[in-house]
Amino acid sequence: MQQYFKIGKLAASHGLQGYLILQHNLGKRTALKDLEAIYIENPKDNFIPYFIESCSIKSETETLIKLEGIHTKEAARILTPKEVWLEENDFKKYTKKSAPITLLGFTMIDGDQDLGEIIEVIEQPHQILCVILYKGKEAMVPVHEENLLKINQQKKQVFVDIPEGLLDVYL
Repeated sequence: MQQYFKIGKLAASHGLQGYLILQHNLGKRTALKDLEAIYIENPKDNFIPYFIESCSIKSETETLIKLEGIHTKEAARILTPKEVWLEENDFKKYTKKSAPITLLGFTMIDGDQDLGEIIEVIEQPHQILCVILYKGKEAMVPVHEENLLKINQQKKQVFVDIPEGLLDVYL
């Protein structure tokens, strides 16, 4: 089964021809050159491809994107503010290796306890929040320089030292 990774959202329409502004967390300026499609989840766990006509860099975290079949401002607005996903291979190709979003799919470990898989990364000014599946429920774990112990890229593991009782809220 294909795995998808959330990279950002279609933040706004742009102009009258159906262009969209993609706000992304890929960690670098990108025109998404040679990318064929982005995916929008609708309904849950059902990813619909939207094929790309053209893309250009707007800023460090924004890409101007034109999708097939979207030719008016009104048609573009229907897709805002929808989350955008990429297939795993494309995600790896377009993401800067040091970007926090690359932690998606990693396992978070506290001491000797496997806390769960990181399913979302939310970047904030002084820390990142990793959303994990903890005992069947979504839990947010802050990660910053004081509690991040190490990252094992080979085994896809993130080792943290989280405060006692932090995850008790989610039980």
